[in-house]
Amino acid sequence: MEKENNLPKEELVDQRGFISKKLINENIDNDSLGTDHIGVEILSVEPDNLYKTISKLKTYGFNYLQCQGGYDEGPGKRLVSFYHLISVGDISTIEKIMEVRVKVFLSRDSDLSIPSLYSIFKGSDWQERETFDMFGINFIDHPNPKRLLMPEDWRGWPLRKDYIQPDFYELQDAY
Repeated sequence: MEKENNLPKEELVDQRGFISKKLINENIDNDSLGTDHIGVEILSVEPDNLYKTISKLKTYGFNYLQCQGGYDEGPGKRLVSFYHLISVGDISTIEKIMEVRVKVFLSRDSDLSIPSLYSIFKGSDWQERETFDMFGINFIDHPNPKRLLMPEDWRGWPLRKDYIQPDFYELQDAY
């Protein structure tokens, strides 16, 4: 039995947030990462479970992908793709906006591919392209997987913390 925070895994389930418990009850594996400073529940899922998890969260009422992005934990450490989902509906019937954040942690030394959420949320199109462009995370089945911000022939991933900037980049047709 793996222990974390000196508690058996069975006791950790009791410390999960409402959404994490609900997903576990529906056999969707996730790890609870607690809440952020304003109380938004944060979940971690494996790349293979991302599509299923987000699809299920949409059925729970999280019908708007507010933000998708990436970040680098540091040189030699993991790359992360995150998703911030909220519920959008008739504001008169909502007492509090529901929010959840989902993170996918990727080992820099492994396959940096995760499913695209384009078929669930069309708004993920440019957000996933930017994450690819800056961090090199590939989104499987994305309809237009090409660079968004950098030139197509750019080498490397500029927002990785181990990125070494080239001495120069030759602009063609600059004059």
